[in-house]
Amino acid sequence: MLEALGLASHEEAVYRALLSRPAATAQDLAGQTGIDRAAAERIVRDLVGRGLVAVATEAAAPGAGGGPEAGPAPARYRLTPPSVALAPVLVRQRNALSQAETAYAQVAEQYRGTAMHTAAGLVEVVVGVEQVAHRFHQLQHGAQRELLVFLVGAPVAVPREETDGSEGSALRRGVDFRVVAAREYLGSHDMVREVREAVRAGLDLRMAESLPLKMVVSDRERAMVPLDTTDSGGEPSAIVLHRSGLLTALVHLFEREWAIARPMFTAGGEVREEPEDGLRPTAEELEVLALLLAGVSDRRAAAQLGLSIRTVERRVRRLTELAGGASRLQLGYHAARAGWL
Repeated sequence: MLEALGLASHEEAVYRALLSRPAATAQDLAGQTGIDRAAAERIVRDLVGRGLVAVATEAAAPGAGGGPEAGPAPARYRLTPPSVALAPVLVRQRNALSQAETAYAQVAEQYRGTAMHTAAGLVEVVVGVEQVAHRFHQLQHGAQRELLVFLVGAPVAVPREETDGSEGSALRRGVDFRVVAAREYLGSHDMVREVREAVRAGLDLRMAESLPLKMVVSDRERAMVPLDTTDSGGEPSAIVLHRSGLLTALVHLFEREWAIARPMFTAGGEVREEPEDGLRPTAEELEVLALLLAGVSDRRAAAQLGLSIRTVERRVRRLTELAGGASRLQLGYHAARAGWL
């Protein structure tokens, strides 16, 4: 954790050991951290040199506990108050980040000005599994405001499990993360639990009957669209688009599909529990409802949720009862009007 402030893992171990006591010798620190005594001595002296640690006692009085021939007591060390020692480090890093952001903005603007005169600067072809996956993660990790995603078919270059970390990172940064998934994508993967957790974490998900392509758009400035070359035996590849009329068209396409797509779970990213009056669906019933509205059959829903077909049918019956005896065709309308979705 303190690596961000310039401390390596072994230095952080010694630093935190000193946090728990007013003063300690190198031998004390070695015993507490499991680091070799000589290494602990080197580390703590280096921290002294950097102003993070101070020497509490260099030596004890001669003869203490052992007569005139006894040597000096080992040095004892204490932390310099973090508000004094670490604050300058934080200020330097903030200044460095500010300078880096300024340099990035200048370079990006200069590149954009040059690229506007060449088609190669607006459209970039990326070939190979590693390169496609690398650019995909760059787009997700680099997003500061918004991510727009179409999910279609089985992942080729970026396995589903490799996307979880970037999704979570974007959501923790407060990025507006909206996803439209094709029904066959959700129907062909056991995605229910993953989808539910992502929605609860803040992902906005909607389902469309079909989508024309896969894509990810980052901050409306960059987008990546896979090229379908694997059927002909070629390597996975994609095009990366920069700010242009084509990118604007992709954003419009996303917004159009988003507007007509069906929400998969309750508003606000949470599956709400049933109130005491029992007039709203439970979280488990809403899971069934989401799959039902996605066009998933009762049997398929039972398989995805790990339930028996009778349990699913019972939950559907209760949903129709809560909707005032509505048919399955009317259930979606009632759910939207009642605020279930």
